[in-house]
Amino acid sequence: MDMFNKVTAFLQQALETREPSINLLDSFVDHWKAITNYYIETTDESRPVKQTDIPWRLRQMLDILVYEETQQGEETGPCMEYLLQHKILETLCTLGKAQYPPGMSQQVMVFFSKVLSQIQKPVLHLINVYRPVQKLIHLCGLPDSKTETEESQFIFAVCTRVKKDPYVLNYILELTKDSQKRCSSTSDEAVADSCSGASSPESAPSPPPPSSSTASSCSAQSEAHPSSSPQTATGIIPVLMHLGKSQKSRVMLRSMESLLLLVSLPQEDTGHLLAEKTPLHSQLLGAQWREQFTQDSTEESQSFPGSENVHKFFCFLDYCNELTKEAPRILGVKMARTIHLQWLKGIIQPHLLQMSEVVILVHTALLSCSVRHINSPALLEELVQFLLGSDTHCEKRQDTHTHILRYRLIEHCNHISDEISITTLRLFEELLQKPNKSILVNLVLRNLEKRSYRLPGSGVMDETQRVESDVLEESEELEEDPFFTDMYEDSGFGGQEPLLSLPERNSREMRNPSVHTEVADIVNSFLCLVPQEAKTSHLVQGAGYDTYVHDAHKLLKECTALSRDWSWPDSAKPTETSPSTDFYEGHFLLILFDRIARILEQPYELNLQVTSVLSKLAVFPHPHLHEYLLDPYISLSPGARSLFSTLVRVIGDLMQRIQHIHNVTDKLMMVRRQLMGMEEETMVDHVTLLKGVIVLEEFCKELAAIAFVKLPIEEQ
Repeated sequence: MDMFNKVTAFLQQALETREPSINLLDSFVDHWKAITNYYIETTDESRPVKQTDIPWRLRQMLDILVYEETQQGEETGPCMEYLLQHKILETLCTLGKAQYPPGMSQQVMVFFSKVLSQIQKPVLHLINVYRPVQKLIHLCGLPDSKTETEESQFIFAVCTRVKKDPYVLNYILELTKDSQKRCSSTSDEAVADSCSGASSPESAPSPPPPSSSTASSCSAQSEAHPSSSPQTATGIIPVLMHLGKSQKSRVMLRSMESLLLLVSLPQEDTGHLLAEKTPLHSQLLGAQWREQFTQDSTEESQSFPGSENVHKFFCFLDYCNELTKEAPRILGVKMARTIHLQWLKGIIQPHLLQMSEVVILVHTALLSCSVRHINSPALLEELVQFLLGSDTHCEKRQDTHTHILRYRLIEHCNHISDEISITTLRLFEELLQKPNKSILVNLVLRNLEKRSYRLPGSGVMDETQRVESDVLEESEELEEDPFFTDMYEDSGFGGQEPLLSLPERNSREMRNPSVHTEVADIVNSFLCLVPQEAKTSHLVQGAGYDTYVHDAHKLLKECTALSRDWSWPDSAKPTETSPSTDFYEGHFLLILFDRIARILEQPYELNLQVTSVLSKLAVFPHPHLHEYLLDPYISLSPGARSLFSTLVRVIGDLMQRIQHIHNVTDKLMMVRRQLMGMEEETMVDHVTLLKGVIVLEEFCKELAAIAFVKLPIEEQ
């Protein structure tokens, strides 16, 4: 920049006494003739270009062109006219290809890069500019190249110019009819179907006519279309792919930035052009999954064996996420489809279906982190299709091979290895936080659509009948269990000693007292589930039920925003008088309920993860999901179970077990304080059971808080 300022000051001083156009043009011509005379007069062909005055003269020519443009305004100056009419760029390209003198190609690429980046007027549509640019692109990306740095800068300058003037993309891609057919034939059928509504190859963007000033100044040039060029195999996309694998981090990053500039062109017809007429999706994305994503690293940064490779992988995943997110839809869908076929199905799926626990664990964890990072709609859609499939009909118990990966992943939530179960549950928890409606439909909602979990006809009973009927059924079912009967009577579960007294919430509740009563009843039903002798949270400051209300409000707000555009009904649909089939909650809820049923005998970390997934499900504002997971009073159809009925059975099991533990409350309190870090861990008998009781109490409080923050909103 300092050099440019000095040259500008010198030229301004000269302009005070001489005619500017004559002075600049003469100077420009003199510099060019000095370069050409070098080739006539020199006898030492081995002399490096840096030992000649060629680099300096090229810089002077560039400075003159830039200064001339600032002075000429809209008109094309005589120096630019001279450069175009005398095909200076074409000549420089030939000299660079010949590498004469040695190192000339670097100088040519630097000159081209600066011309494209510093000249503001559109020039790439001119034949004496884009033809040499095309030829110079063909010199890039060659094996064992010593000019990768200059090549990456040149390609970046080209892509920056295309981003500024998108209509010149055709000139850079050099599409021929044969190459279009070849690229189209490599497209996978699924993506071709998704792109069937796009414009045809003939509708690719054609360059508009140049401005009047440019046209008048360049009248000698014919606007030949780049389709006449036969050189397509060595186009800009393969060059970017090659440079993207460079061992030089700056070269690699610059090439990736260049590609991002190309794919982020907003026009849909441009996206169609890149998707259907170039090897972008199949060559670049497909090859990179097995390539090393190179960056400078030190041994000190290695937090665990293989951490560098993990970091490289997620860097490239983030890049692909940005590519598919910024690209026009048709191009983003095609690139995402390629990632689905070549990475997810080609590499990840075989490892997930293996029997090796280590391989399953590693790739499930990798997939879980990938789900967390991906926010591209096109890539997320392909990821969901890969993991869950596209089925929307109700599941059947015998549907074990409809989508083999989905079945295996859900089964892994109940794996003999606790680590695999925890990691797979985390994967599903990540999925539930993504803005994709089909995730909830596939895992849960399609099986609740008909509300066949309810006893036929129970939906038309009035509130009093419903509550009385449910309480009667529960008391009859558990009447034979003396431990549960004692707990039920002593703890106030029957409503004799309500744990929660709600204030008036709004005018709706004031007009309809039953709304207020139902909220209190439902919340108290969860709070009273755990018997008093098994409760310890009230003995520790800051561990009460109210601590969950704030978190529940936040979760509800997030889930409501997430599902706002999913067209969910405001109220539950009427139930059928006689269900056509037995209710099946679906594979996912089946496994989760089985896990909850074993909460007293599972590891603490696993229990935390199971309850976390169920809490995420319970907070979604879908009326069927809410009813099935949070309504303790629904009359269940024969053979059906809900979350509440599953918890009731767990409590019955708990009451029998704790009868055999001496000082159970003291031991529970000790374990709770250890879990909270208030005491050092010591050996305690029945520690798995005691930790399970603590998680169960906390889970019931969390469900009560979710019901508390949801019901008033839904009843308004």
